[in-house]
Amino acid sequence: MRITPRRLAIGVITLLSVGFTISAVILVVQYGGPAGIAVLSVALPGFFVPHFLHIRAALRGAEPGGPTLGLLIQAVAAYAPIMLLPGPLGGYWWGIPSILLGSVLLRLRPPLALGCLVPMAGVHFTAAWNAVAPEFAPIQAIYAVSTLFVTGFVIYVVVRLVIVSDDLAQARTELAEAAVLRERLRISRDLHDGLGSNLAAIALKGDLARKLVGHDPTAAAGELAELIHVARDAAQDVRQVARGYREMSLADEVHRATALLEASGVSCRTDLARLEVPRHIDEALAWAVREGTTNVVRHSRATSCSISTSTQAGSVRLELVNDGAQERSADGGGLTGLKERAAGLGGSVSAERTGDDGFRFTMEVPT
Repeated sequence: MRITPRRLAIGVITLLSVGFTISAVILVVQYGGPAGIAVLSVALPGFFVPHFLHIRAALRGAEPGGPTLGLLIQAVAAYAPIMLLPGPLGGYWWGIPSILLGSVLLRLRPPLALGCLVPMAGVHFTAAWNAVAPEFAPIQAIYAVSTLFVTGFVIYVVVRLVIVSDDLAQARTELAEAAVLRERLRISRDLHDGLGSNLAAIALKGDLARKLVGHDPTAAAGELAELIHVARDAAQDVRQVARGYREMSLADEVHRATALLEASGVSCRTDLARLEVPRHIDEALAWAVREGTTNVVRHSRATSCSISTSTQAGSVRLELVNDGAQERSADGGGLTGLKERAAGLGGSVSAERTGDDGFRFTMEVPT
């Protein structure tokens, strides 16, 4: 059986509870007579039933509050035998209130719990002093008060450690779930952004090859070769997404976008500023080029498109403009993914119509 923090705490508290009770019980049974046994038969269940109920509630995360009936019963059962047991036997009962302090610290709010320490220490001191011969009384009394503090705070700390351990375990679970969710979103976003563009290119190449195969087999073969190349790139992209490794560059993606647009009958003009930006910014801009190009091919009637970058006031701006407004809105999933990428870098993404027939897609991120 695996020893969990909760089981260890219960074992420690049980050991303390039995250890501080057993000697007093033996002495009372041996020398207290029927009256002592009667006191024990009431005091022991009156003390330990609420004691373990308080411990169980604390281990379950119950918040401290005001005095409760259970705590009052436990206090009576802890202190009444000191006065009721005959002779010095009541003094030997001083170990039981040491356990009571643990419940007080766990169940009462800190100011009230700490306020109980002074009267409890006083009763402890007096009971222990009266339990032994006068020459040993000072040592016994000091030992009893020390035991009160040590035992009470050990019970409190053990229970609090269990609660903290449970909170940490819950936090680890939530962090793991959040990590899984982030990974799922990453895979979904990367597959959409990367595979969607490649599939659009494959469809375009396949359509061109079908149109050319009847009257220009050589050109059709060239388009098929390009289609195979794009398909292999798509397969490589999927493998990289699965491994969590996607490295793209703005220059390569612009080159790829130019080829795709021109193959689609869209003239492309590029005006790229010389950028010296970190790799993660360059990669975000590359994703923006890919998404913007895919939307031009899929959703517009464009005949020309421009791709430009510029720097100003500590930020870099990417802009794709075409002369054929989107027949329908750009792909929401792709735009959402780009907005997430840009937001993670402190930037923004926008898509808007320009004039009667134009459409502008921009990403701006700080450098």
